[in-house]
Amino acid sequence: MEDVQQWADGRGVPLSRVGVSGLRYPIVVLDRANAKQQTTGEFSLSVALPECVKGTHMSRFVEVLNDNRGEVTIHTIPHILDQIQTRLGSHEAQLRIEFDYFLERAAPVSGSLGLMDYRCSFDALTNERGVEFSVGVTVPVTSLCPCSKEISDYGAHNQRGLIELAVRTGRDSGEIVWIEELIEVAERSASCPVYPLLKRADERHVTMKAYDNPVFVEDMVRNAALELRDDPRVTWFRVRAENAESIHNHSAFAETSWTEGAW
Repeated sequence: MEDVQQWADGRGVPLSRVGVSGLRYPIVVLDRANAKQQTTGEFSLSVALPECVKGTHMSRFVEVLNDNRGEVTIHTIPHILDQIQTRLGSHEAQLRIEFDYFLERAAPVSGSLGLMDYRCSFDALTNERGVEFSVGVTVPVTSLCPCSKEISDYGAHNQRGLIELAVRTGRDSGEIVWIEELIEVAERSASCPVYPLLKRADERHVTMKAYDNPVFVEDMVRNAALELRDDPRVTWFRVRAENAESIHNHSAFAETSWTEGAW
């Protein structure tokens, strides 16, 4: 049958990304405590398309993914990207996976156990310069307002916020920054972690811990940024914090990014 995708295109417009998105597949990711964890990933797979080619073969992305069902990590993603490049005949291939990651967390005083879910992502790109890989995670936290604490006769307002971290290691380095490590960085940057299950003694503990450690969104971003900058494995990062304000009809946010040697 006629291969319409391979017809010539004379409009002279190259496309940086052409592919499929919203593709859900079971995956296995590395788990620091339990070696591996099964979850479901939502994939976006794409290639760069030169200006002279009309289209790409979308079905081949699904074929590559189906051939690589199983562990999806910094170690296996380069192979998946290489297959996409080969099957699609492109000089550049990209991949993004979003997935839920679960950790068992113990309450700080009672030790009561529950599962916390975190939204995570892998982003990868390969071209003639090598493979570029980043891992991201969104972490719920508690923050207590320093201004509120300073000006109030008693108490201070706090809120639940989200800290989003994304980090990249060196090209082709194979070094792992664990999802758990990023979660710990985010929680250390906030007033207090968020837990899945709290008894009364735990609630007392987290309330006072937050009160003793007030932070603005600006503080949370700077706290996380300095810790990531000092990690020798990290060559790039992006940090964003957003609070769903408890006494305002809006949210507050701060964001920064860094590339090795920038500051």
